[in-house]
Amino acid sequence: MSIADLLLMELNTIEKTKQRNMDIIKLLLKEFEAEFNTTNKFLALVPTDKFDWAPHERSMKMKSLASHIAELPGWVSLAITADGLDFATAPYEEKKVITNGDLIHLLEESYQNGKQELENADPQRLNNQWILRNGDQILGDLTKYEMIRIAFSQIIHHRAQLGVYLRLLDIPIPGSYGPSADDQSF
Repeated sequence: MSIADLLLMELNTIEKTKQRNMDIIKLLLKEFEAEFNTTNKFLALVPTDKFDWAPHERSMKMKSLASHIAELPGWVSLAITADGLDFATAPYEEKKVITNGDLIHLLEESYQNGKQELENADPQRLNNQWILRNGDQILGDLTKYEMIRIAFSQIIHHRAQLGVYLRLLDIPIPGSYGPSADDQSF
């Protein structure tokens, strides 16, 4: 085998690796869009007059839960642009929302920011370390990719909580990954 053949094989391997890396970005973007669309349907149903309602004294108020869900797509941006988050130096502050329209606007803004960062992400950097901490306490030693997946999972988890809140208020639940008992037209 000649040196030219070896170089050609190496170039082909590099190109295949680049293609696989680009595929992960495309796959994440597709999933991100689907979760955004489903989340948008749920948040559109949150009644402003029930913002201070919670199903239990230890449960979050609906407004707190809904605003947290609306901001979570922004964690994709955080995962890509930062190397971690320290709650000791950046404590959580609930986003201010007054109307249902504010919730939808927050969701759209968070999604667009996350989507833009993901579209421009270097796939190789998704393997870089990302640390979630509270001062000296390490809460998560992850890769940027893992943090993106956690952001998606958090959206899904809290959206399911919101679904319980809506059900308890007798508000019909939209389908998520298929029809719901209230929405057979999925």
